[in-house]
Amino acid sequence: MMNYIWFFMIAVGVFVGMANGKMSEVSRAIIDSAQSAVTISIGLLGVMALWLGIMKIAEKSGLMDIVAKVLKPVVTKVFPEVPKDHPAISAMIMNISANMLGLGNAATPFGIKAMEYLQELNRKESASNAMCRFLVINTASIQLIPAVMIGLRASLGAQNPADFVIVSIFSTATALTAGLIFNNFIEKMSIFRE
Repeated sequence: MMNYIWFFMIAVGVFVGMANGKMSEVSRAIIDSAQSAVTISIGLLGVMALWLGIMKIAEKSGLMDIVAKVLKPVVTKVFPEVPKDHPAISAMIMNISANMLGLGNAATPFGIKAMEYLQELNRKESASNAMCRFLVINTASIQLIPAVMIGLRASLGAQNPADFVIVSIFSTATALTAGLIFNNFIEKMSIFRE
């Protein structure tokens, strides 16, 4: 579906550029955007490699186990329908930990694995309340260190690329709180009750 939307937007842009006689500006914008995309991607590559390496070191050194022990009581309370020793809990904890470090790319495999485990518990065609709750947490996750955004701002020449971290923590915490409150409200509605 997204491919169709992008194609439609590009086609409309090219058509409007042709209709206004500004095809040269459209061509220049396409080339400039492609160059910027490559420059930004290369700039982010180093930051992502650094933080993924730190994540791997944290995993090997046992720091992730400590984070998991801290988060496990919270996660088991948020997901009471998931057995405490189920592998879904571990996958969710790893996903949340990676998201807290701003490593969405590292969090994705854990999130997919957590959803697969939750689906094993679900055994229905529709998503369970636990799956929806996890999706809310994953989407609005608190980011203590938004590494990718810091790297993106640094690659674009920001003087202090990390000056937004406090605002980021506050906004993601607010989004997570609002998402969980709304999710809890929806779960209590009779048509969504399991």
